[in-house]
Amino acid sequence: MRRAVIAFTAFLGGLVFLLASPAYAGPADCQGLKGTLKLQGQPVNGAKISVTTEGGQPVKEVTSNAQGTWDVQVDKPGKYQVTLDVGSLPPNSEVRGGTHVRTPTVYEGNCSTVLFALQPKAAPGQAQPEDDGGSSFWTRAAQLTFEGLNLGLIIALAALGLSLIYGTTGLTNFAHGELVTLGALLAYGFNVGFGLHLIPAAVIAVIVAGGLGYFQDRLFWGQLRRRGTGTIAMMIISIGVALFLRYVFLIFFGGENESFAQYTAQPGIEFGPISAAPKNFVAMGIELAVLIVVGLALLRTRTGKAARAVADNPALAASSGINVDRVIRIIWTLGGAIAALAGIMLGVSQNLKYTMGQDILLLIFAGVTLGGLGTAFGALVGSLVVGLFIQVSTLWVPPELKSVGALAVLIIVLLVRPQGILGRRERVG
Repeated sequence: MRRAVIAFTAFLGGLVFLLASPAYAGPADCQGLKGTLKLQGQPVNGAKISVTTEGGQPVKEVTSNAQGTWDVQVDKPGKYQVTLDVGSLPPNSEVRGGTHVRTPTVYEGNCSTVLFALQPKAAPGQAQPEDDGGSSFWTRAAQLTFEGLNLGLIIALAALGLSLIYGTTGLTNFAHGELVTLGALLAYGFNVGFGLHLIPAAVIAVIVAGGLGYFQDRLFWGQLRRRGTGTIAMMIISIGVALFLRYVFLIFFGGENESFAQYTAQPGIEFGPISAAPKNFVAMGIELAVLIVVGLALLRTRTGKAARAVADNPALAASSGINVDRVIRIIWTLGGAIAALAGIMLGVSQNLKYTMGQDILLLIFAGVTLGGLGTAFGALVGSLVVGLFIQVSTLWVPPELKSVGALAVLIIVLLVRPQGILGRRERVG
């Protein structure tokens, strides 16, 4: 009976979380066309798009905004012609394949997404390589693999803190996505609000977020542990904390997308078949270095060994002289700082919004579970697998379904190895 009550409570908490989450939705009774223009991950502002009926009657002409998005509402469903004015694109860009006209179909009550893939234009006097099927496929595969590694490292940063907190406390923290958002918004505040350059603003934001992580455990989660609150109840409380923080971010930050003052638009550089902005290479280097340093610290330092002992058996660790509460607070401080860094890196690679942490929370859980709950390097491996599969899968599936494929891989792997890739088997019962 007790297990049934616990299971029902967990189900009810998850249901409340799903129903109460402020997911983005388009305009009511949306019926039209929309799209987003990006060049090497950066939004393209000011591009002109004209929409006509299949018979050539003008419908509307719009311009992409600062986020690269545009939309046109139509009166009735049917086939339309969408034309991108290539003269309004940045001078160094062109439409991949050279086709700047699309003929999508709008269905009643639905918005159809129109995709224009942009790429850097070849240098003067240099011909574009022929777009034969084989070379084009492998070039796109290399680009998507790079983007998957970039995404996977960001997820791994966020997943590392979540995995360490779970390993030492047993808490499945649904508010961890808000810690990711908090780091990005703190950096934005110091960067745009106080006029600091992004680099010192990011350092200060990481330090502040780490301090908030410490006090979060000292004043809240630690008090719940001392009162003997169960892990299921604490998980449901974390859902409430996530909702509370999300709406606080909405009140103070607003619902619009924003960007940092620096590194928002950089010319791409070519590295073999890969094209990316310099900030992406630097960010990946920072992410990988932080993950390796934290992993080695867990293996080599006294605090790291103490954290692993607490994760294995808190009672035995306490009896051997380890201050369990102190170790947990260090882990919360580290988890908050790493999550903040993940949010900053996510904000550098895309725009900032108050739901950015919530948007990748499911991927964070997937990375942690796939790699092995409570393991540092497992979070890295699992997150890289998730990030790679999400991006590379778009070679065969529509981009709207890329996350579904990653979760399918998670299910398949866990059916074969329930403890995850680097997790350890545990006796149950």
